[in-house]
Amino acid sequence: MEASRAKKVLEAALLAAREPMTPLALSKMFDPVLSTDILRKLLDELRQESSERPVELLQLASGWRFRTRAEYLPYLERLNPEKPPKYSRATLETLAIIAYRQPVTRGDIEQIRGVAVNTNVVKTLEERGWIDVVGHRETPGRPALFATTKQFLDDLGMRSVSELPPLEQITQTLELNHEN
Repeated sequence: MEASRAKKVLEAALLAAREPMTPLALSKMFDPVLSTDILRKLLDELRQESSERPVELLQLASGWRFRTRAEYLPYLERLNPEKPPKYSRATLETLAIIAYRQPVTRGDIEQIRGVAVNTNVVKTLEERGWIDVVGHRETPGRPALFATTKQFLDDLGMRSVSELPPLEQITQTLELNHEN
């Protein structure tokens, strides 16, 4: 199959997909299966070609997907005016601790925050699919170890937690917001 046709097939699949698509799933659409190098080249070309379009091709933790560029979101929100969920400060602090210090136990979170972690906070983050138990610490009681998920990374448009902004930057942002 010629490259231009293969790119169109990839674009159609990515536009139709509800979730990010893995390179393996994308390459399986072709007979013979596309090599990793060719697939990567075609995806990079698609990303470049979409640079002037209202959608962008992103590589996320769980695969590739098209996403509407941020500048068009205010218009699209008018089509389906939904209020995004609001999370309490405790929930956001807990998520931040897990994201930056993972894997952590509830005790680690409580030590950092200086207050007990409400069970509903952890439950909310698990239901959202942003955190999960990834093991148990080998200490008495074998407390659960929490870490962020691929869903968390996908929702934030990242491939790995290494793309999180430095803690110093977040601290400065919080201080600026607190002053206003």
